[in-house]
Amino acid sequence: MIDRARLEAIVREAGRIALDRWPGHGHALEAWEKDAGSPVTEADLAVDAFLKRELSALLPSAGWLSEETIDAPERLAGGLLWLVDPIDGTRDFMRGRPGWAVSVALVSSGRPLIGLLCAPARDELWVGEAGQGSWRNGERLSASRRTEFAGSRVPAEALPKSDADLVSVYQPNSIALRVAMVAADEADLVATLRWGYEWDIGAAALIAREAGAAVTDAFGEPLNYNKRDPRAFGLLVSAPAIHAAAVERLADRARALAG
Repeated sequence: MIDRARLEAIVREAGRIALDRWPGHGHALEAWEKDAGSPVTEADLAVDAFLKRELSALLPSAGWLSEETIDAPERLAGGLLWLVDPIDGTRDFMRGRPGWAVSVALVSSGRPLIGLLCAPARDELWVGEAGQGSWRNGERLSASRRTEFAGSRVPAEALPKSDADLVSVYQPNSIALRVAMVAADEADLVATLRWGYEWDIGAAALIAREAGAAVTDAFGEPLNYNKRDPRAFGLLVSAPAIHAAAVERLADRARALAG
């Protein structure tokens, strides 16, 4: 159905476009706020325009949903959808830190078929394919198999007192890369308790699931994509054996914050 090699080449080139504008290599960057607390850069827009052109040419029947493109209801009419975050982890990108990635997923009937993360500042390409597995730079991934909730590794700068039994590890700004850490057995648990968009998680969630991780929303429910409202409340990705304990730990907080 799709030229996998061409798709990977497109995503790698999108990463190169971003890297050529990355302040971490000394480049000046034009940036502003779309909304309060929501930064965007000219690099985001350049990558978005490139991906829209190339991915639409690769698979013309697919709709389009991206963080940097005005949503069009036509995407709901088709079974296929490109789900794109041109630069996930914009704050790390702007600060010259490597914790950002280009995120691309192809969704069919509400489920991701293939997901790619290109993190060029880290020289990484992550790929997940439904029913086939997931890889980082060609090496097959196997997610965390932790069985005890206490002591679980969580990408976080600091943990609240209520989670003092967990262990904080390095946290990239990109939520997609944090989820990928579970896929690579570099973390045991990633959780968010806020309304988030499908483009933030589509590719990474598939990569983690195909590596063997448990992947749900904050309430332990399955994730669906290409919804009219392209949001979900929270994300919970973990080693399968600790997932139920994580849902229980977060339940009260999730209910309070979801409103």
